[in-house]
Amino acid sequence: MDDSATVTDDLLRLAAQTLTGNRRRLFQAAVTDRLCDGSPRRAERRFGWGRANITLGQHECRTGIRCVENFAARGRPRLEDDDPQLAADIRAVVENHTYTDPELKTSRRYCNFSAREVREELQKLPRYQNHPVPSERTMRDILNRMGYRLKGIQKGRPLKKTKDTDAIFDNAAAVKAQPKEPNTLEISMDTKAKVNEGEYARGGKNPDRGGR
Repeated sequence: MDDSATVTDDLLRLAAQTLTGNRRRLFQAAVTDRLCDGSPRRAERRFGWGRANITLGQHECRTGIRCVENFAARGRPRLEDDDPQLAADIRAVVENHTYTDPELKTSRRYCNFSAREVREELQKLPRYQNHPVPSERTMRDILNRMGYRLKGIQKGRPLKKTKDTDAIFDNAAAVKAQPKEPNTLEISMDTKAKVNEGEYARGGKNPDRGGR
């Protein structure tokens, strides 16, 4: 094979790589019929193409019927789909450590259990004594696909210090420092913030009055 033929073959291989699906098969079938006497095996040896694809492309050319690709069925199935028991066990472990969005703005569930901790809990179950457990990275992907996100439970934050706080404590200290009669009894009382109830709660909006 001379240099010009080698360059031509390289260009044909490059052209086939830029195409996908039905267009690639039709292109490979046309090249096979023109340059390889219609032999898919010879085209496979010369260009490195799969002879099964070439044969399918030749059938499509003769019949005019296109074979529809099922790309969704390709690849390795997800572990939680291939093993439903694994998904059920993960939910059983994680559900006790999850909480929803406090403002209910999303259906996502947050979990304070890391992928490593979930994996360790699965290994304690009898089923996984002799059954493989997904790796930590795979477990993280499974949790994300199942709608769980790692997030620490946020505790209630104290109210910010107001401008009157120092004045209140200074006044209390001054009153405590005043001289008192021997028969005076001091009482310390801890008061809480006022909470509106009834018609004054939630800006006057009663959720029981709204339509359900």
